[in-house]
Amino acid sequence: MPTLLSILLILTAVPFSSSQTDVAPSPASDACNGVFLSYSYTGGSQLPPVNATHQAYRFESTLTVLNNGADELKSWMVFVGFQHDELLVSASNAILADGSSLPAGVGNGTVFAGYPATDLKTAIETAGDVTQMQVQVTLVGTQFGVKSPDVPMPTNISLANDGFVCPKPTLQGKSEMQVCCTKDTNFKANITVGDDFLSRKNGDLTIMYDVIRTYDSSYWAQVTIANHNPLGRLDNWKLSWDWMREEFIYTMKGAYPYVVDSSDCIFGTQGTYYKEMDFSTVLNCEKRPTIIDLPPTKANDSTLGLIPNCCRNGTILPPSMDPSKSTSVFQMQVYKMPPDLNRSALSPPQNWQINGTLNPDYQCGPPIRVSPSQFPDPSGLPSNSTAVASWQVVCNITQTKGSSPKCCVSFSSYYNESIVPCRTCACGCPTSTSQTCSTTDPAILLPSEALLVPFENRTALALAWAELKHRTVPNPLPCGDNCGVSINWHLYTDYTRGWSARVTIFNWDETSFPDWFAAVQMDKAAPGFEKMYSLNATMLEINGANNTILMQGRPGLNYLVAETDGANPQKDPRVPGKQQSVVSFTKKNIAGINVPGGDGFPTKVFFNGEECALPSFYPTSSGSQSFSNIVYSALLAAVLFKLTQR
Repeated sequence: MPTLLSILLILTAVPFSSSQTDVAPSPASDACNGVFLSYSYTGGSQLPPVNATHQAYRFESTLTVLNNGADELKSWMVFVGFQHDELLVSASNAILADGSSLPAGVGNGTVFAGYPATDLKTAIETAGDVTQMQVQVTLVGTQFGVKSPDVPMPTNISLANDGFVCPKPTLQGKSEMQVCCTKDTNFKANITVGDDFLSRKNGDLTIMYDVIRTYDSSYWAQVTIANHNPLGRLDNWKLSWDWMREEFIYTMKGAYPYVVDSSDCIFGTQGTYYKEMDFSTVLNCEKRPTIIDLPPTKANDSTLGLIPNCCRNGTILPPSMDPSKSTSVFQMQVYKMPPDLNRSALSPPQNWQINGTLNPDYQCGPPIRVSPSQFPDPSGLPSNSTAVASWQVVCNITQTKGSSPKCCVSFSSYYNESIVPCRTCACGCPTSTSQTCSTTDPAILLPSEALLVPFENRTALALAWAELKHRTVPNPLPCGDNCGVSINWHLYTDYTRGWSARVTIFNWDETSFPDWFAAVQMDKAAPGFEKMYSLNATMLEINGANNTILMQGRPGLNYLVAETDGANPQKDPRVPGKQQSVVSFTKKNIAGINVPGGDGFPTKVFFNGEECALPSFYPTSSGSQSFSNIVYSALLAAVLFKLTQR
C-alpha cells in the first residue's frame, strides 16, 4: 500500500493548470515537426422530426491544434471542410473567423480562430507543457443525411495561417483525420514588425481597435475604419460585434449606438457588481451592439464630437475619390467585469461585421493583435503618442451565397431602336406572392421611352413595342429587375477614328446618394478613353490592369436625388433621380477593335462600389431600321392616351 507521503510526492510532481486539456495528444503528433491538426468524430444521434429525405443528426467532434514547431503560432486559424449541410451550435475555445455568431451554417466549410487562447507556444519555451502548446475545440452541431454507422467527416482540415503548407490529410480509421502543416520556406510577409506581434495585413477595409487609455475597471478605445479598395464604399455604415466578457459601453464620442438601452445591465450581473453606478447614463449593454455614425452637425459638439474624421452620416468614400474622406473614427469608454479588473486585462470584442446602404458586402476576420498604433500628439508637439494595445480586423468584399446585386445595366445603341433591359430578377425576385410574373422568362425588349418610367408602368409600352416588332410575349410577363439603381449604356456614335457612348444613371430608390460614383471596366477599349463631358472621369489601375473608368458628379452635381412624384401624382408615374453624360473614345493605336460587336460595351459596371448585373447579350444591327418611326410614334401616342384616361 502506498503511504500518504508517497501519494503527495506523486501529486506535487504533476503540474496542474485550470486550462489543462482532457485529451492527450495523438501519438501520431510525435512525428510532426510543425503544427499538428486532428479532427475526431466522437458521437451523434438522430434528431426529431423523422424526415425520409432530409434527416437531421446531432454530431459531436473534437478539433485539436498542437504546435510542435520551433516558433510560436500566433492567432491560430484552422479550416474545416464541412460538407454535410452542418449547422454549428457550439464551439469551445474558438470562434468563427468570418465574424458569424453561433448557431451558424457551415456546410461549405469554415475557418475557426482561437478564443480566448489565440497563441500556441512551443515545447522549447514551455518545457513541453501541452496546456500552452495545444488547444482542443469541442464542436456540437447538426448535420444532415449521414446515418450511423457512417461517419460525417469533413473533406479537409488545414492551417489557415499565412506561411504554412499542409498536405492532404490522412484518415485514421473512419472517425479521425490528421495532418501535419509545416512552414513554407518561400513565404515572405509584406510587412515586418517585431517578434512580439503579427504583421499588419492588407484588405479592402481595415478596422483598428486601439486601447488609448486604461483603468482598473474600464478603458477608452478608439475604433478606426479605413477604406483601401479603389471602388469600395460605405453609406450609412452600421458596425456590430460581440462582447465576450460582459463588457458594456458607458459613453461614446464620434458615433452612437443604434439602440440606447441599459436594461441588460440593470437586470444582469453588471448591475449587481456596479451597485453605485447610475445606469440611466449608460449608452448600451447589449451583447451585440450596433454602432452608427453621427451627422456632420455633431462634429464640433463638445460632448459627442471633436474627434477627427468623425460625423459624416456613415459615408466612407474610396481613396481614389477623396483620401481625406476614406476613414471614419470614433471613441468609446468600455466598462469591464470580474475577473478582468486590472489595467492590463484587455480583450477586444469578436465577430465583427459592417455593412452599408447599396454597398458591397464585407466579410471580416477576427481581431489580430498587432504592434501598438501611433497617433500625432494632441498638444501639437512633434512627437507621437502610442496606444496601450492594438488589434486589427481585416474585412474584404465578398459575394454572399444567394445574394443579389443592388443595381443593374441596360444596353442600347444607335443602330437598334430597342433597349436590352436589365435582366429578369437581376436584383432579386418580388417577395409578394400576389404578384404574378415569370421569374425565368428573359426580359422583353423595350422602347427607349420605357426607361423613364417605373417598371410597373412599362407594361403597356412593352406590349405595344412587341406588337410593332412582331415579337411573341410570354404570359405571364417576366418579373422586373427590382433594382434600386439602373444604368443605361448607349452606344452613341461609331466612326473611323473614334466612337462615343452616353451613360445615364437612374435612381429608383427612396434614398438619395451624395458623393455618388460609378465605374466601368472595358477590356479592350479603355486605353482609348478621351474625356467625359458632364461628369468628372479618370482612369484607374486595379489589380495591375489600367482598364477602369471612374466617373463622379462635378461639384454641385454630385448628388443623385431619390425617386420623386410626377408633376401630377394622381396620373403621372414616379420620376427617378437622373445623371447623364457622354463619354468619348479614340481608336488610335487599338488594333482590331469592334465597337458594335461588343468592344464598345462594358464588361463590368459598379455603382457606389456595388457590382451591377449586366444584360446577357448586346443590341444587334439586323433589321433595326425596318419599321417606320412614324408608325411607332402614332402607336405610342395611343398608348399614352389610354394611360392618362385611366
